[in-house]
Amino acid sequence: MAVDTGGGVWGNYAYAFSEPADSRGWGELGDGALTLYLDDQWLSGTWTASVEARFGPGSFTDPDNNFTGAYATLHKAWIAWTPDPAITLTLGKSSVPFAWNTYNFWPGDLYMAGYGDQMDLGLKASADLGEFLLDVAWYHADDFGPTSTDTVDDNGHWGSSTTFRKTRTWVGQARWRAAEPLTLGLAYQDGELENLAGASGPGPDGHHHAATAFVEFVVDPWFSRLAIYDIQRTLPDQSRVSNQRAAFELGWASGPWAVYLDASAANPDSPGNTAGTVTAWAPGMRYDYGPGWIYVEALLQDGYIDRAGVINEGDFEALYVSIDFYF
Repeated sequence: MAVDTGGGVWGNYAYAFSEPADSRGWGELGDGALTLYLDDQWLSGTWTASVEARFGPGSFTDPDNNFTGAYATLHKAWIAWTPDPAITLTLGKSSVPFAWNTYNFWPGDLYMAGYGDQMDLGLKASADLGEFLLDVAWYHADDFGPTSTDTVDDNGHWGSSTTFRKTRTWVGQARWRAAEPLTLGLAYQDGELENLAGASGPGPDGHHHAATAFVEFVVDPWFSRLAIYDIQRTLPDQSRVSNQRAAFELGWASGPWAVYLDASAANPDSPGNTAGTVTAWAPGMRYDYGPGWIYVEALLQDGYIDRAGVINEGDFEALYVSIDFYF
């Protein structure tokens, strides 16, 4: 049995151009976090496990909606069985197979919101069949606890502890390595939205489903990815949310340096939503200084996506400088 342990810390400087306090004070230093890692492998590699715990205000969690009630959470906690080199079964909190995750550090998922860096609690089966990579998964909930919602990384887009949360969700994904630099993929998810409205008591649950088609193209040192999404939700109050989104990424990485651009667009299609199509841009660069990375990134967007998945208009521009250190 081999056990690898480690940890890391990170912090961030943020300057939001639309915030008067940042203008007066020249931005804000903060969002510190401590992460601890444990990776385990035993029984000749048949069984493996991985845990990542995060602590601090920069841990990308939300005390009002997570299972600890504090700035402390598990980003991942899973155990996996690989009976055959081509097949893996993963149980616990692990990544949801649904297209790709953005490359940037601090700006995050932009308008992939709720469908990017998802880490949910359930069982996943993965198969590597050469040209084809297949995943089928069932997730009980976003996180541990009876009322927690997704609060890690891609947070704040699946209800709250007092409204609803995502639950009982099936996910399927197929990727085809069409040629050496090109991968094509399709993914679909379908599940329920559990009603958590305490004051009004248990009510009807909602429903959600989403589909994405995506492509990844990598010719070292360049990489590029594109995904389109169709999002449909019926909330527990029976209101409908519908929108279409697109995400694009272009980057160059060589040696310790990487330069990249994440971009998104989202078009509201919900009944009564008068917002127009919104866009978001996140150019950035990072440098590998050895024990970690230094990031310089910006975020420019003219809209946002709320906890129900509804698209809204609203300008926001910010500059971020982040540094992490791993041991």
